[in-house]
Amino acid sequence: MNNHELTKQAEINRKRLLEIVYSAKAGHIGGDLSCLNMLTALYFDILNVDPANPEDPDRDRFILSKGHCVEALYVTLEAKGYYGRELTDTLGKFGSILSGHPTIEVPGIEVSSGALGHGLSIGVGMAIAAKKDGKSYKTYVLMGDGEQGEGSIYEAAMAGNQYKLDNLVAIIDRNHLQISGNTEDVMALEDITARWSAFGWDVKTVNGDDICAIVETLKGIDFNNGKPHLIISETTKGKGVSFMENVAKWHHGVPNEEQYATAINEIECRINEL
Repeated sequence: MNNHELTKQAEINRKRLLEIVYSAKAGHIGGDLSCLNMLTALYFDILNVDPANPEDPDRDRFILSKGHCVEALYVTLEAKGYYGRELTDTLGKFGSILSGHPTIEVPGIEVSSGALGHGLSIGVGMAIAAKKDGKSYKTYVLMGDGEQGEGSIYEAAMAGNQYKLDNLVAIIDRNHLQISGNTEDVMALEDITARWSAFGWDVKTVNGDDICAIVETLKGIDFNNGKPHLIISETTKGKGVSFMENVAKWHHGVPNEEQYATAINEIECRINEL
């Protein structure tokens, strides 16, 4: 996809996200919206994946470590063609394989995740396996910024450097808000760049609200530099819905009927302008 097509696809995915969260009456919508551009860029322009062959041994791997934002992944996988609307519409219904965190029963999902702090360790293992097997696939792990308070992340960070995993890309969705409030009030993270650089990682920062910038940054990664890679994706919690943006209470929440109509109208206006 070109940049215009990617931008439009992200808005289509954003509308679909609102639809399923509103229907299910549950969802971590603020973080869903902040990472949606990143997921769209990954699945529609970066990852070597094929919905028709989801078990391809040479496929790139993606792990959603911030698993509570699985609704954004569900709509992305649907749009990519892993399954149809009829499955996504079962979210929140009895007997559905779609739950509030990723599970391997869902086509396209690599690992069951959501216990915060675990995703990067799994990604390290996958990246080591690729090196040992002589495979060229890359592993991408999307983490939350509130998740950075988990100590296991830094054990994985040390391992990534130790084994020179330049086939591993970790991404922090840096929206600055977590369930308890601002990350810097709950557990200060800065200076993230200095911290991860000290662990031996190749660190880049990108405007995660700009899908074109995301693609440019991801395509600029040097996979032969002997260092694991960290992308700090500076985003807006609730991105794309005006009354949700930068409001901590939308970490988890469902819009009422009036709010839903307002949100859908905002997104549809942008889609029509594209």
